[in-house]
Amino acid sequence: MATHVRIRLARWADIDPVASLAADALHHTPLGQWLVPDATHRRQILADVLLIWVEHAMFFGDIHLTDDLTAAAVAFHRYRAIPPPANYRTRLTDAAGAHTTRFDLLDTLLTSGQPTEPHYHLALLVVRPDTQRAGRATAMLTHHRNRLDHIGLPSWATVPTDSQHRFARHGYTLRPTVTLPDGPTLHPMRRNAHPTSGATPINPGRLLDHRWQDFHV
Repeated sequence: MATHVRIRLARWADIDPVASLAADALHHTPLGQWLVPDATHRRQILADVLLIWVEHAMFFGDIHLTDDLTAAAVAFHRYRAIPPPANYRTRLTDAAGAHTTRFDLLDTLLTSGQPTEPHYHLALLVVRPDTQRAGRATAMLTHHRNRLDHIGLPSWATVPTDSQHRFARHGYTLRPTVTLPDGPTLHPMRRNAHPTSGATPINPGRLLDHRWQDFHV
């Protein structure tokens, strides 16, 4: 286990490294293989698509990462509906090419069961493959949990089968599973709000501000 992990809020200069880290983490997973069966181009396609969402999280969410860039959490503040990324259809098609329909299907299946009330959407929690089992994911989830408890918001995440128990230890409970056609099963999970005496009230009518650092996988 890692004895000390320093976690910080991402800066704009971090978006490419975070997208690259996420692509490395997803490349050999069942989900990555389902999204892009073409192993030769998989990592680059994943990085290009993920960059769209990492960039979007800088405006409508937050990104936290370890100082050594071995783990990152990408999340969205869904206090109210947020717009899609700018020029999303064109950018996704350019990035994913022949695999665009698989990314579209994944998005449709995952968003269909998502909460409609204000919540924190932990979209990605990724760890560099050569540093797994060193406590990074646990450290990121603990950091995430402490911030959620400070403001009293529910959280939502969709995780692969091998991450269910880790999220359950941090208060997440299972919701109906999502099985991709001829692909892996994913597990939506919800963590209910646990407000504390110091919880910060949320104004859902206010435009999201990615610079708010008291908040924030």
